[in-house]
Amino acid sequence: MAAAALIVGGCGGAVGGGAVGGKAGPGARDGGSSAGLAGRTAGPGATASARGSGLAGQRPVSAPAGSPLSARWTGDGKPVTLAFGGDVHFAGVLGARLAADPATALSGSVGRLVSGADVAMTNFESALTGDDDCPDPQAKQYVFHAPPAAITALRSAGVSVVSEANNHGEDCGRAGLEQSLGIARSAGFPVIGIGRDAAQALTPYRTVADGQRIAIIAATQVLDTDLQAGWTATAAQPGLASAYRERQLVTAVQRARRTSDTVAVYLHWGTETQQCPNEVQQPLARALVRAGADIVVGAHAHVQLGAGYLGSALVDYGLGNLAFYDTTPQETYSGTLIVSVTGRHIDGYRWRPALIGAGLPVPEKGPAAAAARQRWRALRGCTGLSGRPAGSLATRHSETTRFAGPGFSSLAEPPGDSP
Repeated sequence: MAAAALIVGGCGGAVGGGAVGGKAGPGARDGGSSAGLAGRTAGPGATASARGSGLAGQRPVSAPAGSPLSARWTGDGKPVTLAFGGDVHFAGVLGARLAADPATALSGSVGRLVSGADVAMTNFESALTGDDDCPDPQAKQYVFHAPPAAITALRSAGVSVVSEANNHGEDCGRAGLEQSLGIARSAGFPVIGIGRDAAQALTPYRTVADGQRIAIIAATQVLDTDLQAGWTATAAQPGLASAYRERQLVTAVQRARRTSDTVAVYLHWGTETQQCPNEVQQPLARALVRAGADIVVGAHAHVQLGAGYLGSALVDYGLGNLAFYDTTPQETYSGTLIVSVTGRHIDGYRWRPALIGAGLPVPEKGPAAAAARQRWRALRGCTGLSGRPAGSLATRHSETTRFAGPGFSSLAEPPGDSP
């Protein structure tokens, strides 16, 4: 059930338009998982010194006053709330719910888990194709595809944008990928991480919330070995965005950094059912943070991994399943990561826990929720991440200079497909 990794991408244009959800206040803090920034209310034109004392240990960053390249940049000074969920598909019982009523297929449970967010994102673990159509099923154990009604379900649940950069994004072949692009465009719904070439596949989703410019880039570190060449987006080939053409991914982050108040990267990464980051996740997270990413999150392992600070940036190595047919404990632990961010400053983050039943995440309450949060916080132990922010790893040099390494090798995983 494991999948080997590798894909290719570039920098260019996103699919679909961008809706923004309802506004919530700054994210609540979750028992030592967040810290404040003194004086963060200064506006875009303020100098670094005028923005207050900043984070403990924050070193000066050489950047023009008023530039998003400054690690202390707060944009227009208003907090924005982001919600990130893990894997979603419409196989099994979820497919039956979708067929019965797309508008309510996810909304009652997923909707509560992303409520109050300005932007809500998840991984769409499937090809998006025509009704009952999979034009070119790939030679895989697991082939997931869903009809255009899936967009109705996601939108009704309050999801703003999804990534299809994953090991099921092209389950229905090149023709299925073309359908995904066309369906997303016709619906005006953002599906990122795929494209007619590498440039389009790595184009960020962009939106403005309370005056803050948000950019999110999607890419994958996971793809079945025998499908790597055919599924890889290149300058001349449609496909999925890459986390292994790291120079292109880093360049995409650097470009987004120059014109965005907050930059996030959503990755398909990790090793299936492994609750600690693998050997390629940690160097990739560090490279993306140095390039200017404020938030790096992702899914694929179907279990939760730890979250915390890498310098002043927030990293979550595994969001687990959000809505999925799994019934095994660990894989049924669900929820959303709620992040409050003001420009580049992470005001706070917390986990909204849920437990999957009949494919849907049921939000947990009371002692069960407290136990789930405690279990989730404990996962940080093997990540190398911190419970409190430190100085920024990014500098103007690292955010503007051509990436020269470290160079990540594809994982030597057992052959086979992954759900």
